[in-house]
Amino acid sequence: MNSAGTGLVWGHSALQLVITAPDDGPATLRTFAGEEAAEGRPPEGQPLVEILTAQAGRGHVSHRFSETVAGRRLRLTGSERSLDGRWHELRVRLADDSGLGAEVLFRSADGVPAIQAVTTVTNHGAEPVLLLGVTSLAVGLAGHPVDDLDLLAADSEWLGESRWSRHPLRGLVPDVNLRLHGQHGRGRYAQRSTGTWSTGTHLPVAGLVDRRGGHGWLWQIEHNGPWRWEVGERLDDAYVALLGPTDIDHQWSHELAPGESFRTVPVSLAVSRAGLPGAAAALTAHRRALRRPHPDRASLPVVFNDYMNTLMGDPTTAKLLPLIDAAADAGAEVFCIDAGWYDNGTAWWDSVGEWQPSQTRFPRGLEEVLARIRERSMVAGLWLEPEVIGVRSPMADKLPDEAFLQRGGVRLVEHGRYHLDLRHPAAVEHLDDVVNRLVEELGVGYLKLDYNIDPGAGTDLSARSVGAGLLGHNRAHLEWLDRVLDRHPELILENCASGGMRADYALLARMQLQSTSDQQDHRLYPPIAVAAPLSIAPEQAASWAYPQPDMSDEEIAHTLCTGLLGRLYLSGHLDRMRPAQRHAVRDAVRAYREIRSELRTAVPEWPLGLPGWDDGWLALALRTPDVTYLGLWRRPGAARTVTLPIDTTSIDVLYPRHLPAWEVSDAGAFTSTGNEPYSARIFRIHNSKGQK
Repeated sequence: MNSAGTGLVWGHSALQLVITAPDDGPATLRTFAGEEAAEGRPPEGQPLVEILTAQAGRGHVSHRFSETVAGRRLRLTGSERSLDGRWHELRVRLADDSGLGAEVLFRSADGVPAIQAVTTVTNHGAEPVLLLGVTSLAVGLAGHPVDDLDLLAADSEWLGESRWSRHPLRGLVPDVNLRLHGQHGRGRYAQRSTGTWSTGTHLPVAGLVDRRGGHGWLWQIEHNGPWRWEVGERLDDAYVALLGPTDIDHQWSHELAPGESFRTVPVSLAVSRAGLPGAAAALTAHRRALRRPHPDRASLPVVFNDYMNTLMGDPTTAKLLPLIDAAADAGAEVFCIDAGWYDNGTAWWDSVGEWQPSQTRFPRGLEEVLARIRERSMVAGLWLEPEVIGVRSPMADKLPDEAFLQRGGVRLVEHGRYHLDLRHPAAVEHLDDVVNRLVEELGVGYLKLDYNIDPGAGTDLSARSVGAGLLGHNRAHLEWLDRVLDRHPELILENCASGGMRADYALLARMQLQSTSDQQDHRLYPPIAVAAPLSIAPEQAASWAYPQPDMSDEEIAHTLCTGLLGRLYLSGHLDRMRPAQRHAVRDAVRAYREIRSELRTAVPEWPLGLPGWDDGWLALALRTPDVTYLGLWRRPGAARTVTLPIDTTSIDVLYPRHLPAWEVSDAGAFTSTGNEPYSARIFRIHNSKGQK
């Protein structure tokens, strides 16, 4: 570290961060060396840490997390560098005269231009401090005026996940002539998520691209609960602030007693001088570095799940046995029995929680069905929604009230379910017993962990604020998952929340794959699957492929292609298909198994840009150094021909090969043949020498 008046430079071969530290101002972070604010603007920058306290507030009235009084008071006091395996680490220590201190931990995997950041605030003073919001990371983009920046952000909802848009930031942050007024702005563009569906309204992933300079930034907030990100304008250009729960958004506050510390949720930022493609490649590599080691990462088995457009929560021995055989014949390696296996009736929604196999659905026991799965050389899987207890469940009375989220002494009820509070040992003991029984006694090797309710702002039981109670539960949930995988290191965990409603990297750093949607219409699924790799590593993004006997050959190919450029996730009445249809499914599974080892390192690109919900043509490319896998989907209203900026001089069809070939020109023009309104193809392109 240099003197406190100059700051420090830190990084590795792929990344260089600059932290400036004037003697009379707060430390600031720049993501690219050599960046400076425009001529004539003040040298001050966005403070590295923003801390909103009840005692100090903001320097100017606003609803943004820039220029908090406590943040501006912090001064750089020291730093420490270390190496943890492939991770470079930097701890930056800050303090003010009142006794408030902060430490920012930066982590970056060697060779990856991205950082993960966490801020810890400590009260070294004599009086309690009431925290109302703390940034995990705040960064100024000096030298990148708002006028030059585009914002990329995504709305998300049940059945309509990951709907990305790109807009000039100036259209969202108006030009109010800050230089004339001599003050930083007070407005901001913010997106936030409330409750526990962390991706249920907006994605905690977003970015900025400098149209003029070509720089790109992508960030993600790695929290399985509430979050906020914001961008805005200062006199020294744009800034970004990333946070977990806050008082203004989430009813969160935290009283920091003397000697106590508070740690924020992790966030990550990827940077590139190659715009969105470069930033997406960097963030994809960073996600892979964050993920927990697991055998599934190398094997990427094909999963068949009996739910979607198939048994729909009504499994029985008679229905499952022929489906198991058909799935095995198609090449599936995991067979997951979805919802309904635990209930003797059909109205099971509000009775879940004990997780004992039904005796009426399986007259000779669920064990018979699980044994058939294993006999067919597949891993046996079960659906589980661990965090809820139905209001009619026997467990509702067996567990104490303190084991559930509460408000004002009343258990919270949402859609006929109570919500467990994993801060309580009785709730954890119950879930541990369930998982251990399913794995050790029934031989289950795959659990689909679903999550179909959102309890709202949180719980006031044993918490100073509702949001603080929820944050405690969120963190206890992650600790529970860690312990489950510590006990059962080969158990595969699928993350699901009504599809993609909780697809964040607090969970995906731990679990092996993510259900991208509950969308049952194969015609609407492609934009979800094509967009997914911008927020989920491709090999974790499980998009449903549910071919049916009543589909045309092109429709079967359409839905199978939707699942191929990610984690292939099969369903459908394969047992009722004609031999030619089954052959088409087997071909798709064979194609996936042929390329899956390369998908683990592939980088996503979007040759037609990020997909629009109603786009006629959709394109996703997964690029490796030697090969690019290109998926193309054509929907009604699209011209027969589309031209992509891709070298097609060495190209072949990966799937389907049994249907009429599309015409492909050396100029990158693809022409769909036939008259089907929905069609799709997966191509393999051998990259030219030197192409990356």
